[in-house]
Amino acid sequence: MAVKIRLARHGKKGYAFYHIVAADSRAPRDGKFIEKLGIYNPNTNPATIDLNFEKALGWLLKGAQPTDTCRAILSYKGVLYKKHLLGGVAKGAFTETEAEARFNKWVEAKNGKIEAKTNKLASDAKSAEKARLTAEAKIKEDRAKAIAEKKAAAEAAAHEAEQAEEAAAEAAEATETTEAPAEAAEGAAE
Repeated sequence: MAVKIRLARHGKKGYAFYHIVAADSRAPRDGKFIEKLGIYNPNTNPATIDLNFEKALGWLLKGAQPTDTCRAILSYKGVLYKKHLLGGVAKGAFTETEAEARFNKWVEAKNGKIEAKTNKLASDAKSAEKARLTAEAKIKEDRAKAIAEKKAAAEAAAHEAEQAEEAAAEAAEATETTEAPAEAAEGAAE
């Protein structure tokens, strides 16, 4: 029986997550499996990988073949590197303590890279939020300025109309006052 380490799809349409399983290569993708090794969720950034390191390493040492995606996941978590180091110990290239020291050094470097990426994503999100808020404040100021200009223009137009009415009223009074003495003069002349 050929054993493969592969992904079994779960989740809803368009938002899948996967179980990492050791299964017979002839079994269907989401069907029967021998052992569940972990979970892989590509929907988060960075992707969430919860892997039982010892079980995955055990299956690799027994000869299970990972699929391409699972090979990338196992490499990302260091399972393939650990298998490589154990192969070197078996050949006598170096001791087990030296292999453990190399692996721990690699794990620290990998965790540093992951943490740096997470921090960069968080800072990028904060800066994008800050830029969005400043752009929104600028738009709000522009709208307020446009409304104030429109209001000032309306007030000026109303003031001009009021002055025109007053001028017309004064002109009408002036014509009435000039017509009244003229009528009185005509009445006296008769």
